Amino acid sequence: MIRSARRMADIQPFHVMEILKRAHELAASGRDIIHLEVGEPDFPSPQPIVEAAQRFLTGGHVHYTPALGLTALREAIARFYHDRFGASIAPERIIVTPGASGALMLALATLTDPGDEWLLPDPGYPSNRHLVRSFEGHPRALPVDASTRFQPTPAQVEAAWTPQTRGLMVASPANPTGTLLTLDEIVALQKTVSRHQGVLIVDEIYQGLNYGVDACTALSRLDDVFVVNSFSKYFGMTGWRLGWLVAPEAYVRDIEKLAQHFFISPSTPAQHAALAAFEPSTISILEERRHEFAERRNALLPALRDIGFRFATEPQGAFYLYADISGIAQDSQSLARLLIEEAGVATTPGIDFGDNAPERHLRIAYTTGSARLLEAAERIAQVL
Repeated sequence: MIRSARRMADIQPFHVMEILKRAHELAASGRDIIHLEVGEPDFPSPQPIVEAAQRFLTGGHVHYTPALGLTALREAIARFYHDRFGASIAPERIIVTPGASGALMLALATLTDPGDEWLLPDPGYPSNRHLVRSFEGHPRALPVDASTRFQPTPAQVEAAWTPQTRGLMVASPANPTGTLLTLDEIVALQKTVSRHQGVLIVDEIYQGLNYGVDACTALSRLDDVFVVNSFSKYFGMTGWRLGWLVAPEAYVRDIEKLAQHFFISPSTPAQHAALAAFEPSTISILEERRHEFAERRNALLPALRDIGFRFATEPQGAFYLYADISGIAQDSQSLARLLIEEAGVATTPGIDFGDNAPERHLRIAYTTGSARLLEAAERIAQVL
């Protein structure tokens, strides 16, 4: 019998996809399901982006691009950093990738030797630890809680560092908690990592989806970090599968070699479409949507609190609420099953995001309209 690689025993399923599968089964049987489980904006792709793709495809010349991406797109991303954040980034440091997942793959494949440890906040995005393991590294959880807005501190990183530690991965805004790191906090974390000759990877995939605070980037203060970003969240291009990585100049050639072998090149139509993502007309659409996300958050939070969900820290970014359910249920997996089966409301149990009290937490995505969100809260209240 042909066996899988031993590391596959450490790769867990993405539990939210199991919830999504069940939601589709119930919907196919005629049930009305409110989707609060998937981290995907419900808005259509902005029309200027769609029109740019249509114009490109009409020409019929859909060929490979350079492995690092279209020069014009890399330059557009660099201008975006300059115009929006005042950060001067050489386009040559920008690698366009098949989604942010492709960017994380390239960074970790470039940096990780077998046995290297990576420090990851727990709770955190589940794919991070599985990508580390896929490249023969070892993810080490840093348990974080509301006392630090679910973000790691320099003291915690210092205490956890070992001779085997390669680096630290953080996210701002974070999934599943929606919390942020300030620039000063990111710089402090980088100083700690640098003292150990380590590497800091900053996930800025939800950059731009900020509420009550301005968006920022680690690149406005630091050059020696790896920054991952995406066209999926703020730009609303999930199905186009396009992201990017900003790397220190010394690593770009190694990353390019891997990109040539891993991907050949990112999607050519998606790249030409993304050229329109930074146009003023597109940004205007995206900002309207950001304001709507803020309204959704402000409507859903008090409605869930009235039911008995607790929020020790309010999210300032992304489109998630990480709810403490210990006052109304003993186990988030059982609660998630109850809600989807009895209330027709799909949510994500905490088990997807790590081992730090997952049974006490449920992630709720406000990626549907306010009326449906309030309907979901009413259905939950009735079932509970």
